[in-house]
Amino acid sequence: MSAHDLAAVADAMVAPGKGILAIDESNKTCNSRFEKLGIAPEPEERRAYRQLLLTTPRLGEWISGAILYDETIRQSTADGRPFVDVMRAAGIIPGIKVDAGTVPLPGCDGELITEGLDGLPKRVDEYYKLGARFAKWRAVISIDARKPSYHALAANAYALARYARICQDGGLVPIVEPELLTAGDHGIERCFEATRSALRHVFGALAREGVDFKGMVLKPSMVTPGTESRDTASASEVAKATVDVLSETVPAAVAGVAFLSGGQDDISATLHLQLMNELPKRYRPWPLTFSYGRAIQQAALAAWAGKKHNVELAQSIIAHRSKCNAEASTGSFNEAAERDSYSAFVA
Repeated sequence: MSAHDLAAVADAMVAPGKGILAIDESNKTCNSRFEKLGIAPEPEERRAYRQLLLTTPRLGEWISGAILYDETIRQSTADGRPFVDVMRAAGIIPGIKVDAGTVPLPGCDGELITEGLDGLPKRVDEYYKLGARFAKWRAVISIDARKPSYHALAANAYALARYARICQDGGLVPIVEPELLTAGDHGIERCFEATRSALRHVFGALAREGVDFKGMVLKPSMVTPGTESRDTASASEVAKATVDVLSETVPAAVAGVAFLSGGQDDISATLHLQLMNELPKRYRPWPLTFSYGRAIQQAALAAWAGKKHNVELAQSIIAHRSKCNAEASTGSFNEAAERDSYSAFVA
């Protein structure tokens, strides 16, 4: 795929009024969520749930692409339609998670490094043939008074950059995801500093690897206090701090920014995105949209609970959450109306 084609796919992924659905949970993570709700942790149940998600009526009106797991990209609906074909028919671009998870980074006091570079060119080639047109790689960055360390930042930035270059060489648009973890007692100022350092390392490494910024999408965390922090921050403060740190670190050429929700509740994730898109455009030269997993799926999964008669209800929740986030990506989300209508689904 040429640089022009990669840029076209990246632009489509962050098209106005659309965002990316993350359904790339590993089998282990998916099974764990199932077990908490009394759903059998079996391949057929995972397939049925992904079918529920991907066949949600009108999903393509609000979702530009969906990140799949290796198992999912090879699966089909109950009547034999490959999920990739279902997605294309709905106007949804297939994507794929290509990292192999995290392991401890030696000498870095519990900090992590993401694996998966070995054999990646061959896997990218296979996924392209299976229908994927973009990929995702997640780096995990811890925050405390001394973390992230320089070594952890440099190692993860290098891995993200090598992944991104390999993807572009193989015809896939890379989603570059440096996730700053919310666990900890740090305040919003410390999160801002750590995020700024992480993004500077990432974009320096991307430039050194010759990654085309127009053919990639950034998937960052929002700047928030840690979950154990005594400090609080308003939704407006989170939005302003997040856009400020992006303005300092992200080249204007990047196709777009699609945030992860990072454990936020459904409505908070949507509200933060809305408030960012209300800020003057001179602070945000890239489209700001979403690449949410749990913030779109969580209530729907609980409503479904593995029961066929709950599919329609669960799909209505998926559609509603997708629509609200799509509205937030254009600054047209109405929080009061959303809370009133959403309560009817989750009552």
